Amino acid sequence: MPINKYFLSALSAFIIWGFFSLALKPLTNYASLDILFFRVFIATAFLLGINLLFRKPVVLEAKKTFKELSKKKQKSAVIMTVVGGLLLVLNWFLFIYAVNHVSLQSASFAYIICPILTTVLAFILLKERIDVWQWIAVGLCVISCVILSYGNFKDLIYSVIIALSFGFYLVSQRKNSDFDKFLILTIQMVIASVILVPFYPSFGGAVPTEFQFYFLLFIIVIVFTIIPLFLNLYALKGLNSSTVGILMYTNPLIHFFLAIFYFKESVSVAQIVSYSLILISILVFNMANFRNLSQNRIKKAA
Repeated sequence: MPINKYFLSALSAFIIWGFFSLALKPLTNYASLDILFFRVFIATAFLLGINLLFRKPVVLEAKKTFKELSKKKQKSAVIMTVVGGLLLVLNWFLFIYAVNHVSLQSASFAYIICPILTTVLAFILLKERIDVWQWIAVGLCVISCVILSYGNFKDLIYSVIIALSFGFYLVSQRKNSDFDKFLILTIQMVIASVILVPFYPSFGGAVPTEFQFYFLLFIIVIVFTIIPLFLNLYALKGLNSSTVGILMYTNPLIHFFLAIFYFKESVSVAQIVSYSLILISILVFNMANFRNLSQNRIKKAA
């Protein structure tokens, strides 16, 4: 897979998500469910407004396309979209809880496991090919996870659940490719809102009145939700799930450096070794991409 617009879209999405904690950490005093409720509700309203006001032709075209599909494909599209909305809600809640009530490094660990699981899921469920160098990269990632999980088995179990939720999301959306990705994202946010609305009266706290809460929520919705999710869904049109999964490692790497240098969390030698292996694995997994890029530059120079 060459380094193209799909590759850069996926990479950009995970770089953006890597800085998510900068907006999330200041909201530590708010309940994780409240942050989730408002994130989903505001994102849904924003996306619906954009589609209904500025993208009516796209919506009508999608409706026409859906009617032209066979019953089997219609059913598949509906299932994949609904499943995507469910997985996003689960993943977001677990991630917010981990960042604000466990540790930033524990949340990062979930996204260290996620690329491995996504690669294996894509290999098993989508029959995506993985070459020898990519399997070596996966092996390096497994070694790094074993090192990090030593003595933290409970955190590992929690992280696996977060990782599986996003891994299945990536794989499911890889198959859901017949419609406009921005519209798919909007529908998934509507589904997420429908799921959460019944729980809000019982589990939601008092409505926040602080300006900081809504200012940071606006940043979270636009910068850390809509933009990277759209880039991620767009990337899946041109990249296989395993490549997107490995690029995901840029996310925990950024989290790790923020945890150390910005949030001043303690770090062990084992963590330094593990994250170094992760960085090497990213380079190894994308060796073919780097070779293609180098060859293209040589051809252009000639």
